[in-house]
Amino acid sequence: MKLVGLRLPGPNCREMALVTNVCEYEELAKHKLPKMVYDFYAAGAEDQWTLRENSEAFSRILNLVQQLIQRAEKAGYKAIVLTVDAPWLGRREADVKNRFTLPQNVMLKIFEGLDQGKIDETNGSGLAAYVASQIDRSFSWKDINWLQTVTSLPVLVKGIITAQDTRIAIEYGAAGIIMSNHGGRQLDYLPATISCLEELCHMEANGRVPVFIDSGFRRGTDVFKALALGASGIGRPVLFSLAIDGEAGVRNALRMLRDELEITMALSGCTSVKEITRGHVVTESDRIRRCSRL
Repeated sequence: MKLVGLRLPGPNCREMALVTNVCEYEELAKHKLPKMVYDFYAAGAEDQWTLRENSEAFSRILNLVQQLIQRAEKAGYKAIVLTVDAPWLGRREADVKNRFTLPQNVMLKIFEGLDQGKIDETNGSGLAAYVASQIDRSFSWKDINWLQTVTSLPVLVKGIITAQDTRIAIEYGAAGIIMSNHGGRQLDYLPATISCLEELCHMEANGRVPVFIDSGFRRGTDVFKALALGASGIGRPVLFSLAIDGEAGVRNALRMLRDELEITMALSGCTSVKEITRGHVVTESDRIRRCSRL
């Protein structure tokens, strides 16, 4: 058999004709060569960190961020959210026990068409290994400024729970803050976001930028409390409802939260969201202050 003027070996003609890049040659060689011979050429020293870094460093140079931003703009999104609480994936023991990965025919949707987002199997969490391979230790607050040079959309910073970080984010041009502890999936024993909301809103944001909040919201009463403490909006994960009933499930979950919020507002004497005030809730700090006066 001839392909582009070359005669391919008879027994492997079909296999060779399907080779489209150098990496596929290596994969074929892995099955053809004796293991000892393949390992001699393919393996690296000790932990093989440098071996992996040789290829992974190239993938990090790809301008994936700009491509993702361009796709978001074309899709009609109104803002860019920069997540800052995941410089490293938290130790999620359930993922480690399950050896979490994605099926071969499934990839991270946002990377579709970009040759990224494939999570390989490992002895632990495949997701943790993937995230670790993508880490760029040069990231800093200055990257907010860089993002603003590649998009006209407002840049919101997600993953903040302290007033200090809020001040820094605003100084670097963040158009909004999304309070989040990643749903408790990054670092255990972090404070609940709702317990930090009032300080963050009034000490630093103070009306300069909107403050949104997620993590732990399950009821309309939760939404009411956050609005009373100064939040501009609330994030609620809808993955479970999406998994159960697709778009209809998501719509129903959001409808339930809306209905619960409206009932709470009605029973609290609020005819609009603007009428929800700090006086409608009593926090733990309020109780402590009251007890100290006794």
